[in-house]
Amino acid sequence: MKQPGFFDVEERLARLSGLGDQLEAFSRTVDFEVFRPDLEKALAYSDGSKGGRPPFDPVLMFKILVIQTLNNLSDERTEYLINDRLSFMRFLGLGLSDRVPDAKTVWLFRERLAQAGAIERLFERFDATLRTAGYLPMAGQILDATLVAAPKQRNTNAEKADLRAGRIPEDWQDKPAKLSHKDRHARWTLKFTKAKRQDDGTIPATDLAIPFFGYKSHISIDRKYRFIRKWKTTDAAASDGARLREGLLDKTNTASSVWADTAYRSKANEDFMDKQGFVSKVHRKKPHLKPMPRHIQKSNAGKSVVRSRVEHVFADQKSQMGLFVRTVGITRAAMRIGLANIVYNMRRFLFLERLNASA
Repeated sequence: MKQPGFFDVEERLARLSGLGDQLEAFSRTVDFEVFRPDLEKALAYSDGSKGGRPPFDPVLMFKILVIQTLNNLSDERTEYLINDRLSFMRFLGLGLSDRVPDAKTVWLFRERLAQAGAIERLFERFDATLRTAGYLPMAGQILDATLVAAPKQRNTNAEKADLRAGRIPEDWQDKPAKLSHKDRHARWTLKFTKAKRQDDGTIPATDLAIPFFGYKSHISIDRKYRFIRKWKTTDAAASDGARLREGLLDKTNTASSVWADTAYRSKANEDFMDKQGFVSKVHRKKPHLKPMPRHIQKSNAGKSVVRSRVEHVFADQKSQMGLFVRTVGITRAAMRIGLANIVYNMRRFLFLERLNASA
């Protein structure tokens, strides 16, 4: 083994750059300083006149949340890997001798942002950056939703009834420790999936219904660049279609067409889009107890070519980021999903910038 040299760290970092360090590309492409005003406003740190250890730089802490989201890391694993990986240190601007935030500090920072409702402002801040860079919402928009799993709760039927009615079960009220570990916002629902072909080649007449517990991520992407432009977090049992009328449509899109699956087809939604100046490209439902007319089949098939693009967003978030809610409560769930939406847009921005540079 050779003796360690003075430039060993620089040589190793140069090798990481040559291998394609994604975080280094993030640093070159994304100006994280644009988030500083919103971070400082949400955190509202004191001026330090009362003494005590000064807090870590908020932009550095936000970049830690980006690392955590990109790699689906727990707070403890995040602390360990920042100390362990040179690529993480370089992205954060930390040297080998610098102090690294511990897991508790990361948790407190994310919790403070969540309670301040800062994730919506941070998302809008980066969306403004995208627009400034020329990526305006264009060619219409596509809506969809996906289920996001959360740790399952083991509650009695009476407790479930209380939760559905918006009440705290009586047995929990005098047990704060138990209450803090109970998710009162996540819900059970049924996830339907296509029945698989059997060994004899036949396909069952009914699809599979799988119980699912957690939350639901609703998004609207623009058709041209496929950035997430609007988003909302609800419990898993919430209706997809009703969210269309709750701020999920982007009025700044340069085109008026809206694509979505049959869950969004209702008279209320069609009337709403018509009054707001949108053109519905929502899939039509099959008539009850009647075969689907041929012309509607062809129309839906054409819409599916466009609508399917939104599935790529969820696939990226779940396969690359391992999107999963580890926390308790819809406020923290929205923070987790919001971070995943920001990071997805960052990765998409990086991809499009590379594409433009090579053109």
